[in-house]
Order: sequence, then structure tokens, then C-alpha cells
Amino acid sequence: MNQKKKIFLAGCGGMLGEAFHSIFNKDYELKCTDIDVNEPWLSYLDFRDFDAYSNDVAEFKPDYLFHIGAFTDLEYCETHKNETYLTNAIAVENAVFISNNHNIPMLYISTAGIFDGSKDTFDDWDLPNPMGHYARSKYAGELFVEKNITRHLICRAGWMMGGGPKKDKKFINKIMLQLKEGKKELFVVNDKLGTPTYTHDFARNVKLLVEKEFWGLYNMVCDGITGRLEVAQELIKVLNLEDEVKITPVDSEFWKSEYFADRPLSERLINCKLDARGLNVMRDWRVCLKEYIDNYYQNFLK
Repeated sequence: MNQKKKIFLAGCGGMLGEAFHSIFNKDYELKCTDIDVNEPWLSYLDFRDFDAYSNDVAEFKPDYLFHIGAFTDLEYCETHKNETYLTNAIAVENAVFISNNHNIPMLYISTAGIFDGSKDTFDDWDLPNPMGHYARSKYAGELFVEKNITRHLICRAGWMMGGGPKKDKKFINKIMLQLKEGKKELFVVNDKLGTPTYTHDFARNVKLLVEKEFWGLYNMVCDGITGRLEVAQELIKVLNLEDEVKITPVDSEFWKSEYFADRPLSERLINCKLDARGLNVMRDWRVCLKEYIDNYYQNFLK
């Protein structure tokens, strides 16, 4: 019987880590770590601590290193610059050094947010031009991985959805929380464009690339380019609340005091490389949204 290959996952306590654990746990031996030990399958690690990170990986002797975690709250990143670069850039350098020391492939999660919105869509070869400290720190990590480790995967996600009420800190859960509070009118921006990314589809596509050993940089988002307004409208439709909840379109200035960090007008990605290799398993975002709500939000609004 073949022994399972081993994956060390750093920063695995969030919405994406939950999906990676779910998708990879059956076929691989995992060591899942995070600074927030919020699951029984997690152990403590602050990956900003190089010695602790290095020792933990050396003890586990993995075949792959998945560096997943990051600060993703743009407003937090703008107001905590040093902590942002330590977490989103320097810690990635830690992961690269460790991967090279053990001669193992590394996965790094990047973001559509590294583009400046100057085009309607961005493919895998478009040149990033990050706005703000979150985007700059993520792009710095991307560049360091690409330049310093041969067997790497850099996978760029879009507007993430996954993890459910416990872990989702993004757009879908923010809308769901407003609905749970009894809001009958939602004010949603109509000037921000992007592509949703379901965490489980993302993890499945990473698994496929790892097993095929097609290293490199990939856009990895759900099919169907869209915008915040359309996503909110589809969510209300999935919930059968079209007759009960009004969606009022607003521009970004409406939320400027709360969401003051610069955001690109468009961060729509297209999966050109995945398509070219015939390895794109990312489904339409509407299909994924319905599956996500059905699987994670049953009875949430009752």
C-alpha cells in the first residue's frame, strides 16, 4: 500500500484553509497550522516566527508546503503597514527559504487585488500594478516566490466565498449578517467588478495542478465575470427573498468612511492558463454560490 504524501499547511484557520482541509484530507497526510487554533485539526504556529516555522516543518517532513494565510482586510492593512508586510511578505520569504531547505514544492495564494483596474479583465500574463498596502504586500510575496523557488504554484483568487458564518469575513457573509439582522434594504456598490471564487473549487483545482505537477502562476477564479451588485442580486434570488428585500445600487463613495482603502474598479480575472492546459475545474459562480448557501447557511436566517 502506497504511503500518503504529506502536506504542511501554514495559515490554515480561515475560510480557504477549511476548504483545503476538506479537499486534501482524504488523500494526503496533513499538518494544519494557524495562529488561531479554531478547529480540532489545527495546531498553533505563527508563521512570522522563522525558527518556529522552520522547526515545525522539519519535524513533519512534508512533501509539499502550502502557505495559505495572510491579512486580507484592506482597511486593517492600510492602518497596520508594518504588521501587514511582516505577515503578507516577510512570512512568505520564510516559507520560500524553508521550501528550498527541504527541496519541496510550495503553494502561495495571491489575489486579483494586485491589479489596478485599468482594464475590464486581466489574464495570467497581465502586469500587476498594486494599489494600497494589502495589494503591494501580496504582490511582493508573489514576486519572491516566483524568483526564488523553481517548483512553485502561485494561484490568484478573486472575491472569495467559503467557510460559512464561522469563517467567512467577506462579502457574502456580510450580506447574510445584514439579512439576519432583519435588514429589508441593502445598499450595494454598482461600480466594483470582479470574479467570485468558491474555496472548494479553488482547493480542487490546486489539487489537480499539484498532482499533474504543472508548476507556475495561475489565475484561479470561478467562471462568469460579474460585479458586487449582480452577486448581491443573485444571493437574494438564491434565498427566495426577492419580494422581501430591496437592493439599492450606490457608488463606492456611499461606503467610503467604512471601506476607505483604495480598490480597483475591476479585478476580474480570466483563467487563460488553466483553460489552455485543459485543467480548469472552476465552475460558474452562480452554481457555486447556490451550493455554498445550501451547504453552509441552512437555517441561518430562521
